[in-house]
Amino acid sequence: MSYAQVNGVRLWYESHGDGRALVLLHGGYGSAEMFAPILPALVQRRRVITVDLQGHGRTADVDRPLRYETLAEDIAALLAHLDLPSADVLGYSLGGGVALRTALQHPALVRRLVLVSTPCKQAGWYPEVLAAMAGQDEQTGEQMRGTPSHELYERIAPRPQDWPRLWAKSGELLRRAYDWSAEVATLTTPTLLVFADADSIPTSHVAEFYGLLGGGHRDPGSDGTGRPAARLAVLPGHTHYDIVSAPTLPPAVLEFLTHLVKAPI
Repeated sequence: MSYAQVNGVRLWYESHGDGRALVLLHGGYGSAEMFAPILPALVQRRRVITVDLQGHGRTADVDRPLRYETLAEDIAALLAHLDLPSADVLGYSLGGGVALRTALQHPALVRRLVLVSTPCKQAGWYPEVLAAMAGQDEQTGEQMRGTPSHELYERIAPRPQDWPRLWAKSGELLRRAYDWSAEVATLTTPTLLVFADADSIPTSHVAEFYGLLGGGHRDPGSDGTGRPAARLAVLPGHTHYDIVSAPTLPPAVLEFLTHLVKAPI
C-alpha cells in the first residue's frame, strides 16, 4: 500500500497482481475493502489498483467539497503518478460516478469502463432512494455509529472523528442535481454496464443508459456484427447493496476486459 499526493489530497492506493492495470473505485461510505470478495478472481488476470477516495477509508478529507468531477481528477492524477498512460476503470455506485466522470473528462486515460449499479443522472435512482440520499447529514452519520461500515472506518481512517463530516459532505454531493446524458451519448470508451435485477436503479433507466451508449437500438444480425461497443449485464438474485460481492461479477468483467470489443457499424 502507498499514498500519492494529488490535487492537494494524500490519496491511498494499493496494487495487487500483474498485467494490464484495472482501477477499482468503491461505493459511498466505503473503502477498497468493498472489493475483497472479488479481488482474488480479478488479481489472477490483472494488475488491480484499489483506491480510497477523498474522505473515505485511509484517505483523509481535505478542505474541498466532494464532487464527482474533482474525484475524477484525482484518479487521472493517480494514473499519471503511476506512469500509466491508460487503464481500465471499474466503479461501483459512488465510485461508478467517479469512473464515468474520469472517462468523460479524460477519455484517453480510460481504455475500458465498467460501471456497476451506477446511473448517468440523478433522476436515475428510485424516488425513495433519492429521498434517503437527500436526508443524509451529520446526524445520520451519528446514527450509523456501530455499523460495519463505521467500525471499519474507525479502524483504518487517519481521523476517525471525521465520520459525521463524511456523511455531511456526502449528503451535500448526493443532493446536487446532475444529468450527464448528453456527454454519455458522445462517449467512445467501450463500456460495460452492470446492474442487479433488483437494483436501486429502475430498469427504465438501465435501458435509457444503455441506449445512450448505442445499445438496444437494433438486432445485431446472426453474426453479431451489428452489436454496439457497449455491453450490458444484469446479475440475477442481487441488489444494489450486495452486487459488488456477487461471484458472477468477476467473470462478466474479465470477459469484457479481455475480448475484443468491435465498434458499431
